[in-house]
Amino acid sequence: MTKEEIITKLKPIITTYAPASAELDALTEQSNFITDLKINSANLVDIVLDVEEAFDIEIDNQSMEKMLTVDAAVTIITEKLAAK
Repeated sequence: MTKEEIITKLKPIITTYAPASAELDALTEQSNFITDLKINSANLVDIVLDVEEAFDIEIDNQSMEKMLTVDAAVTIITEKLAAK
């Protein structure tokens, strides 16, 4: 799965939890879930759960702690898919 395919699949998940005021049109790989997209930590956990389901992977706590930007999420998803 390419980086673009992952981001395409990830964007609707992020959109579900981002408040209406979030800059989703300006979503980039460097977008930070908390500071840029205004997603709170509780919803960040929900995003991780949805990502696990969407990509059929398991994200451990150590990886979840690193998943703060779109790029970090893509990297973790890529690593977990490769390990399957």
